[in-house]
Amino acid sequence: MALRTQFEGHNDIGVFSKLTNKYCLVSVGGSENFYSVFEAELSENIPVVHTTIAGIRTVGRLTVGNSHGLLVPHTTTDQELLHLTNSLPDNIKVMRIEERLSALGNTMACNDYVALVHPDLDKVIESIFKLDGEMNIPVVGLAHDALVESLS
Repeated sequence: MALRTQFEGHNDIGVFSKLTNKYCLVSVGGSENFYSVFEAELSENIPVVHTTIAGIRTVGRLTVGNSHGLLVPHTTTDQELLHLTNSLPDNIKVMRIEERLSALGNTMACNDYVALVHPDLDKVIESIFKLDGEMNIPVVGLAHDALVESLS
């Protein structure tokens, strides 16, 4: 089933939300209609978490995750990090990353099997995906300067 929704008149709902098989992040501050679409369809199966990242509503562009974890930029506040950790299932690892390119959703795309990363990302990002056995997924660096999210 496909549903239509907008975030304050914007059709780019992926900018304001992040959906995986295990959780959904939805930006705060939008209309109740935006939230209700996610909650009506998803809340029986996965948690729908209302949040900001670094006080910014573009949670889809600032985060990257899969069914094992969620990476957030270093600009994420302690309060936001605690909220995410408490709201997501216990088996989801939430990790704050020190990375110059802090719009992680623009520079990385991943699922449970592969990760596409921007060529300028530090090797620390790649090592994070290889640390845990559950997140041991191939990391593919792109050869040219591109916004990864625009390719996925």
